[in-house]
Amino acid sequence: MKYRLSVLAVLAATTLMPACAPLLIGGAAVGGALFAVDRRTSGAQVEDQAIELKATARMRELATLGNVSATSFNRLVLLTGQVPTEADRVALGEAVAKLENVRSVVNELAVVGNTTFSISSNDAVISALVKGAFIDARDLQSNAFKVITERGVVYLMGIVTEREASRATDLARTVAGVQKVVRVFEVISEEELARLLPKPAPK
Repeated sequence: MKYRLSVLAVLAATTLMPACAPLLIGGAAVGGALFAVDRRTSGAQVEDQAIELKATARMRELATLGNVSATSFNRLVLLTGQVPTEADRVALGEAVAKLENVRSVVNELAVVGNTTFSISSNDAVISALVKGAFIDARDLQSNAFKVITERGVVYLMGIVTEREASRATDLARTVAGVQKVVRVFEVISEEELARLLPKPAPK
């Protein structure tokens, strides 16, 4: 029941809540207080938002027949979606790589027909289930991960340790409908993670 409620909460947050409303995950507000819990610097978060807007706009200019999107995390950009030709796929990757502040690009665009509404809806459910599994896991900080699903393939992004990466990958693989899990992580050491996490308030 607890797991089911977590999944329903994620689904409600992704489909029903206004874009400007803060979302509570693990007791921390996502919205105005996002900077307090995100492992990226505040500057990187702002740059990621700008990169996503510019990258998506640029790709749609170049591939008008495709269905494309860009997700940026700490200036690492993941490209997902569908394009008509291999030339389009290569051109879009190169165009995004030239954008300001982009460190690198993982080009996962597929040369296939555009995804149907039913497939997209199923992908949204899979993403919600994966996020729900992360929320229920006591040994993971769920908001450290970004989850993107495309045709049943789950892409995981975040600044995480190898332990966290392996645990999250194993959990995602257990979710119904997941065809494959692709790790797009920036892996850090446990010592680096300890420096990133907020220090407990003195008693």
